[in-house]
Amino acid sequence: MSGIELNELEALDIWRRAMVAGVRADAPDLSARQMALLLTVYLRPPPHTVRGLAELMKVSKPAVTRAVYRLSELQLVRRKADDSDRRSVLIQRTVRGSVFLREYAELIIAAARGETEADAGGLPPRY
Repeated sequence: MSGIELNELEALDIWRRAMVAGVRADAPDLSARQMALLLTVYLRPPPHTVRGLAELMKVSKPAVTRAVYRLSELQLVRRKADDSDRRSVLIQRTVRGSVFLREYAELIIAAARGETEADAGGLPPRY
C-alpha cells in the first residue's frame, strides 16, 4: 500500500464521493453484499462456487445465490455448471464485470485524489 493516512471521516467521504460519482455515471445499483461478492470473485483466484463464496464471506448460501442471480442478470458474473460436479455451479468473471470494476476503481481513485465534485452536504467543518 502507499501508506495513506486517513481519519474515519476522510475515509467515509472518499467512499461517499466515489458512490455519488457512480450514481451520476448511472452505474448498476448494487447492494453492499452484491458488491462484496463481485469484488471477491474478481480479486480472489478462481474457481468460485456458491458454497465456497458463502464460506469465505461468512454468509448463507441463499444470500450468495440471490446476489449471484442479480449480478448474472446484470452480466457482471456468469453462472456455469461445474462439469466435475453437476450439483455445483461455478461463478465466473465476465468482460462486463471487469470493465465495471475497473471504472469503479477509477471513481474511487478520483475521489481519493479530491478530483470528484464535492458538495455542500459533505463533511462537518472540523474535517
